[in-house]
Amino acid sequence: MIEKPYINFFLCLLTFVLLGFLGLSRADAKDLTSSNFILRDPVIGVGGGYGASGTFRMFQSLDPLLTGANSSTTFLGHYGFLYFSGASITPSPTPTPGGGGGGGGGNTGVITGVTFSGRAYPLSKVSFLKDGQLVLSTIAGPDSKFTATLSGLASGDYTFSVYGEDKSGMRSSPFTFQIYITEGVTTNIGGIFIAPTIAVDKSEVKQGDNITIFGQSAQAATVVISVNSAQEFFNNTTSDKDGIYLHNFDTSVLAMGNHSTRSKAMVGNEISSFGDLAHFIVGTKNVLAEAPGKLTKCDLNEDSRCNLIDFSIAAFWYKRALSPAFAIKEKAHLNGDGVINLIDFSIMAYYWTG
Repeated sequence: MIEKPYINFFLCLLTFVLLGFLGLSRADAKDLTSSNFILRDPVIGVGGGYGASGTFRMFQSLDPLLTGANSSTTFLGHYGFLYFSGASITPSPTPTPGGGGGGGGGNTGVITGVTFSGRAYPLSKVSFLKDGQLVLSTIAGPDSKFTATLSGLASGDYTFSVYGEDKSGMRSSPFTFQIYITEGVTTNIGGIFIAPTIAVDKSEVKQGDNITIFGQSAQAATVVISVNSAQEFFNNTTSDKDGIYLHNFDTSVLAMGNHSTRSKAMVGNEISSFGDLAHFIVGTKNVLAEAPGKLTKCDLNEDSRCNLIDFSIAAFWYKRALSPAFAIKEKAHLNGDGVINLIDFSIMAYYWTG
């Protein structure tokens, strides 16, 4: 029979060994640092909300029960940290005011703004809307990449839209996002990938004949073309050095009736969203598609379409006094009574192209 003092001794020894083992096997999270913040022992937990300072925000995310990764076309999650393959937002450090003697005030060198970067079409125009208003444009390089900076912003929440224009004048679907701008910080929005433009050579195609699907995307991109039917068909092609892509689709697999097609692009690990739809009919004859006519009504940004961009522009001026420049557009494209109201939105609904 083992006496009680020995039992207590062995229990203490066992507790000490277990604690030592746990201490040796403990895995600490690695600190995350930049020039303007440090995140110690980061753990992404379940729940909403965020932690914030003057230079960054950290949003919580749901962590999984098992080790692994979740992915979609816009993000890849390596738990427990998130790595975004789409647009990424990074705060730049606040500039340090320069030295100098005497005197109050003066330029401190602090810049509040946002820098955009990403891929569009080679040598194409890229436009930026802030809260529905065109505020900036730039030209992408021969490699499809672009960078542009908008400064002089006040602190607050903003909705930005970015779209490209291809060599034939067609505009892409807008890449839209909301961000909070912090005073004294230039926020970097990287990884923007403008979706391809798309068109078809026939408005109606005889069943069994080919329909040509074409458009423009980033240089040397893999373009995924989707044709919508009872079954969705996917085909891949590659854009050339100018970003032009073309695919001849055999319509023998499609039923008679209305159909549509859309496309997205991939370069390395970067991938765009799907762009706008191009519509066509599978019927008994071939009818060549006409170049899209220039809309008069609704087309506030004059891209020959009536869509969410025009709606957001009109919504910004809803029940507001119109600027002189926009009053001219309102007269040409909407009701022409000098105000934005429900009459104008009913006009937009009638001319809506999507």
